[in-house]
Amino acid sequence: MGLMNSLKAKLSPAKDKVSGLAQQHGDRIQHGLDKAAKVVDEKTKGKYSGRIQKGTGKAKDAMDRLAHNDGTQGPGGGSAPPTSPPPAS
Repeated sequence: MGLMNSLKAKLSPAKDKVSGLAQQHGDRIQHGLDKAAKVVDEKTKGKYSGRIQKGTGKAKDAMDRLAHNDGTQGPGGGSAPPTSPPPAS
């Protein structure tokens, strides 16, 4: 077994736990990210507002990917597409 396979096998339980916590506390995490971004923006007097917003957006996207990682990945590692709603009568 290669080094990467061994590392992945050992870190898999931690990833599952982090994913579960992200699902359970997603709203609190997002609120904390917004609060931290606001404080940093105030401390820098708005000089880096664009960069702060961009970084906050990327952090939220990463958190969403962790929270929605329920093992339903399609080919290529992406998430499986959601099922379409039933047709309206």
